[in-house]
Amino acid sequence: MKFSIAVGCIFVGASMVEAFSSRPVSGRTPSSSSSVLHSTTEYPPMTRSKTKVPVFDEVCDTTGVTLTRFMNEVAMLNPEIRELTTLFGAIDTACKAMSNLVKRSQLPSSQTLGYQGEVNVQGEDQKKLDVITNDLLKRALRFTGRLGVLASEEEDVPVDLIGSATSDAREIVIEEGEKYVAVFDPLDGSSNVDAGIPTGTIIGIYEHDDSCEVDPECLADDCTEQEAQCLANTLQPGTNLVAAAYCLYSSSTFLALTLGNGVYIFTLDETLGEFVLSKPQVKIPEDCKIYSMNEANLEKWDAPLQKVVKGWREGTGKSGERFSSRYIGSMVGDVHRTLLYGGVFGYPGDTKNPNGKLRLLYEGAPMSFIMEQAGGLSTTGKERVMEITPEYVHQRVPVLMGSKNAIQEVIDAYAAE
Repeated sequence: MKFSIAVGCIFVGASMVEAFSSRPVSGRTPSSSSSVLHSTTEYPPMTRSKTKVPVFDEVCDTTGVTLTRFMNEVAMLNPEIRELTTLFGAIDTACKAMSNLVKRSQLPSSQTLGYQGEVNVQGEDQKKLDVITNDLLKRALRFTGRLGVLASEEEDVPVDLIGSATSDAREIVIEEGEKYVAVFDPLDGSSNVDAGIPTGTIIGIYEHDDSCEVDPECLADDCTEQEAQCLANTLQPGTNLVAAAYCLYSSSTFLALTLGNGVYIFTLDETLGEFVLSKPQVKIPEDCKIYSMNEANLEKWDAPLQKVVKGWREGTGKSGERFSSRYIGSMVGDVHRTLLYGGVFGYPGDTKNPNGKLRLLYEGAPMSFIMEQAGGLSTTGKERVMEITPEYVHQRVPVLMGSKNAIQEVIDAYAAE
């Protein structure tokens, strides 16, 4: 099974739908008269050793262009990452399917609400939708043939649980043409899904070590040292991310992505059945008056953070503005609003959970990549989230991200401690 990438471009106007045919990927040279290329000198410098920052043209900034057309255009301009079109074709399909699952979950006939009766590796009760969406996204990504290793928040080790309907066999995701490592949280905020609160999916994509050879029969506990190291390809810092994306299931279904050259938000047009570009080159405001944090834990936070937040509340902070609080409790929903309107999203550590509760690999790093590419900052308070190399797959990390000036105030407060 493979997810095919349709060709063509759909622009949605007031009274027309215009189709554009695709062009060959190979040998395509952008025309100086018709294509305006841009790069991201204003964004934080990338430290990836293998991948350069991709270049885009005006098609990629055209509101209404479909995700399929967008990715095909990126592939034409940047042949070295053309295989990402296949991965994002799978992500496109999976997010549409998961959006439908979430929307239908409230129907009595769906039988997808409630708990699965199992506990995941984090010690959290699994919702039925956690398990369903995890399996759906795994299979969608696996059959692209572009992955070397795949890791999910819902799994204890970076392997894929394919097997047959009657088998519990573990199979590592190794395919011919393997190029990437995918990590994801299949349904962030699933604890809120019964109440109809926005939920989402978070995905990060890294490059895979081409020299790795893993025996498909290898299990997590009997791999050779080399095979174990190959599985550790998931343990990369956020600065190595090739791409990151999230899908938000809310009043509309949104898909935000970055390939290391800005943030683009697509909205699902259910009439067309396509994600269409609604917000190109998203920029988070540098100043803000909103923060999204669980203030019930304020007295348990580090002293520098308590001081900053109290200053925001009282209007005595660096900006002199009095902040208001907007907290959904669903990371994708809170970060999406923060990107659009400016603000601070935080899940800091506290005396009970010094490292916070967000996973570095599946949540912290991918969302930090998106935030930084939109011109924001992301920190633990003491270090940049993107520069932390995970020591194990489910490592947790404190996260504070959002508008540049407000996050810098937090960084300065920790530095002055």
